[in-house]
Amino acid sequence: MATITETAVAATATTEDRRPRSRSRRPDWSRGATYIALTIGLIITLMPFIWMLLGSFKTQGELLQRPITWWPEQATLDNYSRWLTQLDYGQFFFNSVVVALVVVLGNIAFCSMVAYALAKMQFPGKKVLFVLVLLTLMVPGVVTLVPMFVLVANMGLVNTYPALILPFLAGPLGVFLMRQFIMGVPDALLEAARIDGAGEFRIFLRIVMPQCGPAIATLAILTFLGSWNNFLWPLVVAQTEQMYTLPVALSLYSVGSNGTFYGLLMAGSVLVVTPILILFLFLQRYFVQGIAMTGLK
Repeated sequence: MATITETAVAATATTEDRRPRSRSRRPDWSRGATYIALTIGLIITLMPFIWMLLGSFKTQGELLQRPITWWPEQATLDNYSRWLTQLDYGQFFFNSVVVALVVVLGNIAFCSMVAYALAKMQFPGKKVLFVLVLLTLMVPGVVTLVPMFVLVANMGLVNTYPALILPFLAGPLGVFLMRQFIMGVPDALLEAARIDGAGEFRIFLRIVMPQCGPAIATLAILTFLGSWNNFLWPLVVAQTEQMYTLPVALSLYSVGSNGTFYGLLMAGSVLVVTPILILFLFLQRYFVQGIAMTGLK
């Protein structure tokens, strides 16, 4: 018996000794190839943004010359100066910020309320309502453009902030995202609060919402991105320059009688993209965590 035991122990030790050797012999070329592929993909992804940034410092003649050059030969700030002084960039930026912030706050409030009802409350037609929410995700926004404009026009809200804001205060994507997250909140916490006499609204504010930080950050980023980049609806409903948002102003003022002013277009694009990048950098951790925990792929 002792001989058998010693033999087994020796065999186990031999196996354990061999494992590190097999790992050390594993070739590193696959990891290197992965890094190379990721680096190439990153460069390809960043190239248009780098070209846009460098082009914003070029003159119109330099952008049209052939062969093309990456680095500006005569760097200039005229394109940014025109946006900031001649084209009333401050008003366009203010309009975009107001619309985006109010839409984000509205989505956080209303989508969270609807999601809480669908996730934790029992009422007739709950499943039917959730199916309708999922079906609206499949409806393109262009389909509802004309009916929505007719409704806004009949209410006398054309060329106003409510016209830019009200149609987007709640969306099916936000309801679905928040519902998936709230489903993970333990029912025991809610039952304990109900036993203590808390109402549903207090439970929603004091228990559910504090635990939805990642989901709220994800919803805020997605909503802000969609509202900030929204072009078609503001183009239709905004009738004067005082109500233009940045994407509308960018498309209208970068094109003149002599063609497209590419330097002006690129400078405006940089000014439009920068706030989104800053927001994403600040909320990146919450965004990734929210996407992972809500099951979105």
